[in-house]
Amino acid sequence: MSEAADQAREPSNGAAYFGEEAKALREALGLSQGQFAAELHYRQAQVSKVENGTVLASAAFAEAMDRVAGTPGVYARLRARLSKQGHPEWFVPYIALEESASGITDYSCTFLMGLLQTPEYATAVFRAAHPRETEAQLKEHVELHMRRQAVIERDAPPLLWVVVHEAVLRTRVGGSSVMIRQLEHLATQMASPHVTVQVLPYKAGASPSHLPFTLLSLNGAPHSVYTETPTHGGQVDDTSSVVASAVGMFDRLRMAALSEEESLALIREITEVHAK
Repeated sequence: MSEAADQAREPSNGAAYFGEEAKALREALGLSQGQFAAELHYRQAQVSKVENGTVLASAAFAEAMDRVAGTPGVYARLRARLSKQGHPEWFVPYIALEESASGITDYSCTFLMGLLQTPEYATAVFRAAHPRETEAQLKEHVELHMRRQAVIERDAPPLLWVVVHEAVLRTRVGGSSVMIRQLEHLATQMASPHVTVQVLPYKAGASPSHLPFTLLSLNGAPHSVYTETPTHGGQVDDTSSVVASAVGMFDRLRMAALSEEESLALIREITEVHAK
């Protein structure tokens, strides 16, 4: 069979495809959605999201399906394959680390980091980077991008700590209405005990880093650093010296940034500016 034919057989929406498989398994077992949730040790609401394709199931959810079905990693492998679908090859290593991370710390100085973006904001970011793509292509990019947010929506999410430069909040990505919704969403996310956001204000002066970066922790310990360049895509580096340097840099960013309370107040102030 040709490569083109193989690609044509690939599901266009990984979350929806896995959701159909989850529903098929439940029905084959003769279980209601509530009974299936109890067997998996998950809430029914989460099972519903998976079956509807609203989110791609977590790795732990897929493993629970294998346990209930008595299958040797079939659903875990399917889910792992679907989670990589559509992403550039250079981004796949980061996706795997993001999903298993116990902590994600990020410095955003160009755009707000992906896990906190609204669909409208993400669309504007992709459109700026890919001006020649069709609306259908942009929609596919954004849908894939938004499914990554399941990482922070699961029952036991990683601790997400973001330092965002004030310039990111004031830049009108997608226009005023998009920015208002984005900043309101950011303020809502800050209410979660799993999300910490600090703003690095203009008055802090020169930033310890002039480029964005993400530090990923596994089992509570710093593990690797992810960076991107406009010409070479992204790179994950787990060299001990690089990780140690990133930890020190992020510590300096935290010290220079506003407190959570001050950051929230500034975000609300900037939201009002966008509304004028």
